[in-house]
Amino acid sequence: MDIMRNAGAWVIGLTHISIMLLTLGIVWQVLFGSAIPFIGGDVVGNILGVINQLGSAGLAGLIALAIVFWLFRHQNRFDDGLDDI
Repeated sequence: MDIMRNAGAWVIGLTHISIMLLTLGIVWQVLFGSAIPFIGGDVVGNILGVINQLGSAGLAGLIALAIVFWLFRHQNRFDDGLDDI
């Protein structure tokens, strides 16, 4: 059971770091221009591309977006549940 707790902690930690880096990339791109060389891509353009793909998928895209939103909204429950293990 200790292995599962450690794996869960790693996944949650990587998710938090990824969200922070994504947010930082968006802020940098808004402040410094369209594409930032040291990030290596168009962060806002990639996000808009994902949103457009979900929008063109119809009901399946809407359901996928709702699931992702629900997961981020209830992430604290998963974090707290990990402490109980």
